[in-house]
Amino acid sequence: MPPMTPSLIADEKTTLHAFLRYLRESVIAKTTGVNDEQAAKELVPSGKSLLALLKHLTVMELGWVSWAYAGVDLPSELCDQEVRPGETAEEVIAAYLAAAERSDAVIDACASLDTPGVRTLRPTAPATPTLRWVLTHLIEDTARHTGHADVLREQIDGLAGNWKGNTRW
Repeated sequence: MPPMTPSLIADEKTTLHAFLRYLRESVIAKTTGVNDEQAAKELVPSGKSLLALLKHLTVMELGWVSWAYAGVDLPSELCDQEVRPGETAEEVIAAYLAAAERSDAVIDACASLDTPGVRTLRPTAPATPTLRWVLTHLIEDTARHTGHADVLREQIDGLAGNWKGNTRW
C-alpha cells in the first residue's frame, strides 16, 4: 500500500508530523519486498545498505526526539547503527517503527512547536532546538535517506520511486 499523502489543509504541527510519517512509510516501503541478504547488501562505496539507512534513521529518531528533545536516557544498544550479521529486515524495521512510535508520543504530547528541548546532539549549539527544528531536521534527514533507499532498491531489483505508476508500493 502506498504511503498516505499528507493533507493539504492542516495546522503546522499536524503538517510537519504528517510529512515525517509519510517519509517513514516511504523508506519502509523501499525496504519491503526484498530478502534479508538484499536488504543488508552494501551497493555503494559508502557502505550503505537499506538496513544501514533504517538503522541510521532509527538512531536519528531516538537521538533527536527521545534523548535530546525529551531528555530520556537511552540504553546504548538502542543507538547502535551497525548492521550485524544475521540481522533481518523485519527486526530492523520493527526497531525503526518502535523508535517512531516513541517519537510520535513525544510529538503528540508537545503543545507548541516553539517549545525547546532538554539538550542537543550538537555540543557547540547556543541553545536547545525547538520541536519545530527537530521535526524539520528529521523530515530533511528522512527524505534524503529515502532518496538513497530509492537508488539502492533500484540497484537490487529495478524498482524506483513512487510516482507515475513505476512501482509496486
